[in-house]
Amino acid sequence: MNIFIPKESNSVETRVAASPDTIKKLVGYGCKVSVEKGAGTLSKITDEAFKVAGASIASAKSAGEADVVLRVLRPTPAEAKKYKKGAIVLASMDPYGNEKDVAVMAKAGLSAFAMEFMPRITRAQVMDVLSSQANLAGYQAVVEGASHYSRTLPMMMTAAGTVAAAKCFVMGAGVAGLQAIATARRLGAIVTATDVRPAAKEQVESLGAKFVAVEDDEFKQAETAGGYAKEMSAEYKAKQAELVASHIAKQDIVITTALIPGRPAPRLITKEMVKSMQPGSVLVDLAVERGGNVEGAKAGDVVKIDDVSIVGYLNMPGRIAASASLLYSKNLLAFLETMIDKETGKLSLNLEDELVSATLLTYGGKIVHPNFAKEAVPVSKKAPAKKPSPKSTGVAK
Repeated sequence: MNIFIPKESNSVETRVAASPDTIKKLVGYGCKVSVEKGAGTLSKITDEAFKVAGASIASAKSAGEADVVLRVLRPTPAEAKKYKKGAIVLASMDPYGNEKDVAVMAKAGLSAFAMEFMPRITRAQVMDVLSSQANLAGYQAVVEGASHYSRTLPMMMTAAGTVAAAKCFVMGAGVAGLQAIATARRLGAIVTATDVRPAAKEQVESLGAKFVAVEDDEFKQAETAGGYAKEMSAEYKAKQAELVASHIAKQDIVITTALIPGRPAPRLITKEMVKSMQPGSVLVDLAVERGGNVEGAKAGDVVKIDDVSIVGYLNMPGRIAASASLLYSKNLLAFLETMIDKETGKLSLNLEDELVSATLLTYGGKIVHPNFAKEAVPVSKKAPAKKPSPKSTGVAK
């Protein structure tokens, strides 16, 4: 089985989909692993480290020979067309709003898996890329907020006087939000947080932060069976906005993390709220890639409104790529291991496995995921991997 790890073609992507540790395990299964030259450079992993682990260093053309391609982000249409028909591609696909790219992968005959669709069940925890990367994003959001804040985060008592602790408000207490709370607390800030999910209150308070929310009947039912936040009514949003607006005016650092899968990011903070904050305050918008929670946020940039900084960096986990790549590559390995026959070392794709059915976007030349397929696509219980096709030439950065 040939596995290829490309150098990511997206200009803001610094992560890589493999590490020396995951390479060693794949080689141990009898896999032939090729890594594109320079793929790990921005993650501080050298070509030599990959070679020592058992991989060969190859050019982008090697992607056309691979049975499995491990990526951070989905391939571009040009890249997908160069992959071998029947190849398995594991990546964060971001298919919502990018259906044309999904269609290209289907037409190319790829078995494309969206890692972000991994179900949140016990068995799949080690494969959960959303959690591993959001955890790092929450940490880094606090670091970025602190770097743009012109004062210290902890209270400092000195002979020259006392410096008050910074007030940090985290909006959204999912994985990223909880890590942001924990990090801000460790740095000595006074932390408050909000979320529309009732279960979040106990989690926030367990980390030593104060919970801020309108706790009415709608609030008590604002969580899906999968643990995600539901879209709230206009009435609730108005009440919550009023509470939040008065709270934000007193904060030094605000971190927003609110995202609803497949939808634009909800607008949580208006320009009027931003203007109510003290000069030198900072907002960090982790939802900027989906339109942002903060009005005025600019994707990939830091903007100022009345001397209040709005940090809109893209790919927050990628700002600590060395750590992010190690975790992401383990997520991919854990999922790929479920597709490898331990006796033969060959691919064996079970289409009835709940992990496969939840994440499989394209298969057999069709779009098969129920959220994107235009018609029901019948699948067999088990489909062994196809035999490698004759050598072809392709391009996959």
